Amino acid sequence: MKKILVLNDSPKKGASATLNVTKAFVDGMLSTNKYETEYVNLSDLNIKPCTGCLSCWGRTEGECVIKNDDILTIKEKILNADVFIESYPLFFFGMPGTMKVFTDRMLSMMKTYRGQKSPENGESFHGIRNDKVPSFIVITSCAYTEFGPVYEPLISQYDCICGKGNYTMLFSPQLKTLIDLQNESKINKYLKKFYDAGVEYANNGFLSDETYELLKKPPFSEGAYKIFLDNFWREEKEKGGC
Repeated sequence: MKKILVLNDSPKKGASATLNVTKAFVDGMLSTNKYETEYVNLSDLNIKPCTGCLSCWGRTEGECVIKNDDILTIKEKILNADVFIESYPLFFFGMPGTMKVFTDRMLSMMKTYRGQKSPENGESFHGIRNDKVPSFIVITSCAYTEFGPVYEPLISQYDCICGKGNYTMLFSPQLKTLIDLQNESKINKYLKKFYDAGVEYANNGFLSDETYELLKKPPFSEGAYKIFLDNFWREEKEKGGC
């Protein structure tokens, strides 16, 4: 049985809106009876910030010198998984701070920088040190409709780390509004396409261009969504206080 590891980095943990989409995708994979899964909340882990000592590239090559936290445990889980999924909402045009701390600590998995030129064909800037690495998927939601430009900084970072085409990034625009409206029929219809995508990924190991484009489609029209947002911010202002 192949293993899926899901690292959830929403501060809401199990109440995360993004996690609804992630679970739908994973449930689709599980329905093929080829996988088992484990969910880990990043906020439950003790992960200290990288100190920038670069020992993992030199004196202790491949190993971080910080030993008194949970990074070694989660790193072992990642390397033992067949599919590794990061799940989180977009925070100010990037990954949440806790995910950035975790990502910095994954530097030990990258090959040592020895002055090589940056790759010209979309490869990983450094290359992955480990021979066996899981398939990597990022599932992320945002409040935007035109989400392409707002994700460009994040995509650039993953391209440098993993290399273009070496990971799968699934976007879920307007998601929080969809969940907050509590329209069960509309929510179920939206999540069904991620479930079906999970089945497709489990069977093929990748998603077709058609499926990828379908997943990116926001649930509301631009006009309807502006009305929802105007109502939301008006209600927030009326609440007052902190």
